[in-house]
Order: sequence, then structure tokens, then C-alpha cells
Amino acid sequence: MNNRIERRGFLARTAGIAALSAFAGNPRPAPAKGEVKRRRGARIKIALNAYSFNAPLMAGKMTLNDVIDYCAAHDIDGVDTTGYYFPGYPKVPSDEVIFGLKRKAYLNGVTINGTGVRNDFTLADPAKLKSEIQLVRDWIGVAGKLGANVVRVFSGKAAPAGHTFDQVLAWMVPAFKECAEYGKAHGVIVGLQHHDDFLKTADETIRVVQAVGSDWFSVILDVGSLRQGDPYDEIEKLLPYACTWQVKENVWYGKKSVPIDLVRVRAIIEKVGFRGFLPIEALGRGDPDVVVTSFLEKVRKAMA
Repeated sequence: MNNRIERRGFLARTAGIAALSAFAGNPRPAPAKGEVKRRRGARIKIALNAYSFNAPLMAGKMTLNDVIDYCAAHDIDGVDTTGYYFPGYPKVPSDEVIFGLKRKAYLNGVTINGTGVRNDFTLADPAKLKSEIQLVRDWIGVAGKLGANVVRVFSGKAAPAGHTFDQVLAWMVPAFKECAEYGKAHGVIVGLQHHDDFLKTADETIRVVQAVGSDWFSVILDVGSLRQGDPYDEIEKLLPYACTWQVKENVWYGKKSVPIDLVRVRAIIEKVGFRGFLPIEALGRGDPDVVVTSFLEKVRKAMA
């Protein structure tokens, strides 16, 4: 009798735990190869890519410290401190510069969520490719010191003359694998930003991610670089593989640029699920401060 009662109690407790788990936002079951393993649901933190202030940064009229100040003044949660804007890039900045920026961001309540380089892994020359890999490795080190979780990288411009897409993948995938292993050792995710260059579609990008096959290699979802087919279909297809974003003012239908439908993007996030930073990259003409602030307000309203 007591054994039956204990068994019924055990089964009831087990059923209760299972029911609670079903509502607790557990990770999606059996994610496909290369998909990001995260809990269900959506939780968004607005961030800013420093490239939004590219013109004044490149002209020396603004520094990354100023970008931090902008984020603090506008209650932006995170910032991608793109490598191009550190003094002496592509050379690695001094620890004094890195830690000074890290300290400033922390004291202003801004998370440095990433940094990035402009590498090219389509190069057929092994010596040049090795140099590009070293560039990424160097900036993985910078990202680690900054406390950034992601270093943003690219595939490259295009397949060299006389080479096919698959031939380029034969050396590109091992290069990314090496970078991902180095990133793993430093606690930094290598984020691949497809850029309508060598990689033009969601399927091509996913193919690379799955071939690399590392939890430390992921996608940076660039909404403005999906120009084959319906961009929103492409966004939805890529989102499960994305660790973060580049949200821009426009999307493309072939060669036609139209304003982004942020409400539709939010609906995709709700449908697929995403937790993390949503960096904006404002590229419109005019005073960058005005352009960025205007787009920020639109994104913030749509993602609220």
C-alpha cells in the first residue's frame, strides 16, 4: 500500500515538474546544426554599431569615447566598438587604450558587446590568407580584453578569378575553424556578417556556419545585405543561427532599397525567438547625430 502511494506521489511530482518545464522557456528542442542554443522567447537590448558615426570617426572629429557618451546620453544598452576606429588599426591598440575605453563604458552603464575587423578569407594566396587569419586572431585578443563577447568578421569580397564558390570554401572553412577555436580559448564568439559580397544569401551563410560546426562561430544578421528574394524571408531563415544583428534603415528587393518594416522584424523575433543585443547601424545622409537618433527612436518604439 505504502509503495503504491509513494509511486503515485513520485509520478505526480514528475508530471508537475514536466509541466513547469514546458512553461519555463526551456531551449528549443533539437536545434539544427549550427543554430544558436538559447532559451525560448524574446528579450532585446538595443545597441549601437560605431559605424553609424563613420564619417566623423574617420575624420577625427569624433572618438570611440564620444560614441560611449552618445550611448550613455540616449540610454543605449550596448555598443560595437568597431576596430577601424581604434588608433593605428589594424595594429592592436595598447592595453592603456583598450582598458581606458572598457572603464569608460562600464562607468557609464554601456556594455561593449562586440568589435570587428574587415578581413578577407577569399584570398587564394596562402600567405595572404594566413595574414588575414592573424588579423582576426589579434582582434579576438582585443575583444577579450574589452570584455566583448563577439568579434565581427566577413567572408571576403568575391571568389578569385578562376575559382568556384566551393573551391573558396575549401580554404575559407578551415580558416574560420581556426579562428573559432582561438575564439573559444579566449571566450569570444566569431560572428560572421554576410555582406552581399562573397556570401549573398541566407542559405550560403548557413552553409558556412554548418561547415565550421562550432558553438563559437555564429551569424551577425545584417538586414541590409540580404538582396536575393524577400529580405524578411531571409531574415527569418537566418535568425536561428544569429548571435546578434546589424539593423539598418533599409532592406533590399534586388536592386531596390526600401525603408525597413521594423514591426515585421519584431514579429519575426517573436516567432523565432531571440535574446540579446540588437545593434543598429544608421547609414542615412545628413548629420549623423540626427540620423542615428531618429532611427534609434523608431527601433526603440518597434521593439518595446
